[in-house]
Amino acid sequence: MNNRRDILESYNASLIQHGKLNNRVYLIKLAEADYPEILGALDELAEKHQYTKIFAKVPVGFKAGFLGRGYNEEALIPAFYRGQEGASFLGKYFSPSRAKEQHGETLKAVLQVACQKAAENLQRMPVLPEGFSAAVAKQDDAAEMAQLYGRVFATYPFPINEPQYILTTMEQNSLYFWIRHQGKLVALASAEMDPAAQNVEMTDFATLPQYTGQGLAGFLLHKMECEMQERGLKTAYTIARAYSYGMNVTFAKRGYHYAGTLVNNTNIGGQIESMHVWYRSLTTE
Repeated sequence: MNNRRDILESYNASLIQHGKLNNRVYLIKLAEADYPEILGALDELAEKHQYTKIFAKVPVGFKAGFLGRGYNEEALIPAFYRGQEGASFLGKYFSPSRAKEQHGETLKAVLQVACQKAAENLQRMPVLPEGFSAAVAKQDDAAEMAQLYGRVFATYPFPINEPQYILTTMEQNSLYFWIRHQGKLVALASAEMDPAAQNVEMTDFATLPQYTGQGLAGFLLHKMECEMQERGLKTAYTIARAYSYGMNVTFAKRGYHYAGTLVNNTNIGGQIESMHVWYRSLTTE
């Protein structure tokens, strides 16, 4: 895996990631007190480093201000914050080529197949094949986990091929879940929790190539959802590779709703790709 990495840093009370790996600025968390000054700061940061995109995730109450500064809304998740306020996923481009989706027909085909599979299999309970086991990862697993991630992804927006990064996220708000086959680690995923906002990103899915097609990602997703419900989180979401039939089908089959597409957003698998956003409520309806 390429070890270039983007850096996480604070802008006052807000959280930003930026760097050349993804060639973007990512506003991960907006603090109300930093608005509207942060709009100019994001532009300055992008222009200083000649990044070609700003990607911002903000409460919908701040959306109009961003739209007025040249952003487009690319996805929308309702009830994202504390099960009440929605989140707007916004993109601002500094390059015509970055703003243009080159594989629009593929995106449509992936969504069509995902929705079709969802209609056929919605809420069917995932089952772990015989000889496989699943559990929440512990710190002792970090080195083996980093090795698996490094094998599966040529590049990734965060350095998950480094054991120390995994340990650091474990100490914060991430729970990792693994599947083993006869003791060998074969699949992973993580739940990146935001307890204050009561939402969770289902992310970092990786399965060794020889174990794909056995429903392992779907089983991990179901297991994570149960754990998150027990912890009182209200909304689950993911940012999935838009050209990946497998991951989009996995989320659609679990009852996730399509929220939009982030164009040319993330460096994953060796290149910058578009990403589909999916979400579902974890509350009992």
